[in-house]
Amino acid sequence: MNDFGKVAVMQGGSSAEREVSLKSGAAVLAALRSRGVDAHAFDPATQPLEALKGFQRVFIALHGRGGEDGSLQGALTLMRIPYTGSGVLASALAMDKWRCKLLWQAAGLPIPDYAVLGPGTGLPRAASGDAAPTDTVPTQAEFDAVVARLGLPLFIKPAREGSSIGVVKVKRAADLPAAYAEAARHDDLVLAERAMSGGEFTVAVLGEGAHLIALPSIRIVPSTEFYDFEAKYFRDDTRYLCPSGLSDAAEAEMRELAQAGYRALGCRGWARVDFLLDAAGRPYLLEANTSPGMTDHSLVPMAARVGGLDFPELCVSILEMAHVE
Repeated sequence: MNDFGKVAVMQGGSSAEREVSLKSGAAVLAALRSRGVDAHAFDPATQPLEALKGFQRVFIALHGRGGEDGSLQGALTLMRIPYTGSGVLASALAMDKWRCKLLWQAAGLPIPDYAVLGPGTGLPRAASGDAAPTDTVPTQAEFDAVVARLGLPLFIKPAREGSSIGVVKVKRAADLPAAYAEAARHDDLVLAERAMSGGEFTVAVLGEGAHLIALPSIRIVPSTEFYDFEAKYFRDDTRYLCPSGLSDAAEAEMRELAQAGYRALGCRGWARVDFLLDAAGRPYLLEANTSPGMTDHSLVPMAARVGGLDFPELCVSILEMAHVE
């Protein structure tokens, strides 16, 4: 037996990623119980946080707003209940792709070129990261400037959503306004990002402080136009290569960059850092996920298996690092 006490597995929630979170939570719950943990499902969309009285730890298997953005982490900190994953600030920064990019830029880490589209941030200021968004829809001149700066194709995405929700790949300049409108349905802050042709990779990081482990990288090869919501969770023809096929030197570089991005955000416990490669094979940090998926299609469990850690061991390891800030 272990000494974790009564553990709540937070799942579901009210974000756009609720259904994915329910799958993650069910998998984590079964894994913890298989190792003798007194684990119980807890859905904050249907149960008040006051019902956590009597729980000794919380495993956060929530995704998106309300569970991965620092708000729940703040509540659990005030309640003095140890929880898995990053604290308030790191969670909030990672969830906000724009501010995450600003921090990584300041730390000297490579990121794809981007622009803040909305609402109403003028491209010359937004593209350099100097301006906060205002309340005006982008003009046609701003859309044209985005294409001139980033080229085509490019990606339009909400700044504070996960699982590729609201993300649109734009191949024609005429499609930019519609893509913006789709992303803006999910968030009033919208990003445009340069597309890169060298492939998509991800690296999971476990631990905190100086004691970090970067798991083997995974190359993601979707059969769809890009790695969208369907490809992530429902299709069986998305290919995941682990080992990823990188050279030893490139693998080491990507793992080091993942740890650097993790540290810069102040992450703890675990996270997953996503990458894009350019045509020359140079890696760029795309985003960080502080509460990654734990479904049967998820990437952290896959990398852990290749690294010699089975799913129940992974869940117990994460739970062992639960903390209160």
